[in-house]
Amino acid sequence: MRHRSGLTGRRVAVLLCCLMVGGCTSGESRSAALLAQVDHLVYATPDLDASINELEHLLGVRATPGGRHPGWGTRNALLALGERTYLEILGPDPEQAQAGAASPFRVAQLQAPRVLTWAARGTRLDRLVEDAKHRGLDLGAVSSGSRRRPDGGLLSWQLTDPAASRLDGLVPFFIDWGDTPHPAGTAAQGCTLVELRAEHPEPDLVRDMLRAVGLDLPVRPGAAPALIATIKTPRGVVELH
Repeated sequence: MRHRSGLTGRRVAVLLCCLMVGGCTSGESRSAALLAQVDHLVYATPDLDASINELEHLLGVRATPGGRHPGWGTRNALLALGERTYLEILGPDPEQAQAGAASPFRVAQLQAPRVLTWAARGTRLDRLVEDAKHRGLDLGAVSSGSRRRPDGGLLSWQLTDPAASRLDGLVPFFIDWGDTPHPAGTAAQGCTLVELRAEHPEPDLVRDMLRAVGLDLPVRPGAAPALIATIKTPRGVVELH
């Protein structure tokens, strides 16, 4: 039985089913390989506090406050989805209202929350960008970023340009945390990412671009671009769009 729950106008399906554990098929192997490459999902929202409350009701876990992104006009909260995977709930920061337009995710322009894009793990990002360019995919320039956690700890990273054109966010940007402790370690625990897939009007185009960076994200035909995350939670298995 499938239960549908509106989350600020977004379709979220709660699947009342069990995850079956058994022999690993080739499809399951591909899914596991993809999940091992997912660093985090970006759930962008025009109202961070409202989305934290809504997701707590839906998933049964309250997100941990993250921090502010200076210059981007955003702040976040985090939910661990695995040992080194997490959901980033990203919204406008009222204390940086003047910087809101600088956010590569345009959160201030959103009408409703959604899984906007995702980040894949990467190392030697300059080389990765060059290799992708030779295969026809422009990931943009590599830059550095940082933010402070509420406890004062500093997180720093390198990433490819999240504002680069990446087929409506279905092709990920890449991030390298270097020696920084991974944010999933201090994020709220209790949820696990079990599947990530996409929909797009031109699925073959998306698959070709993903192959350029060695990723095998399932892409199905769809009326509009969408990322769908299947998450095992204390309240059942949830599809988050």
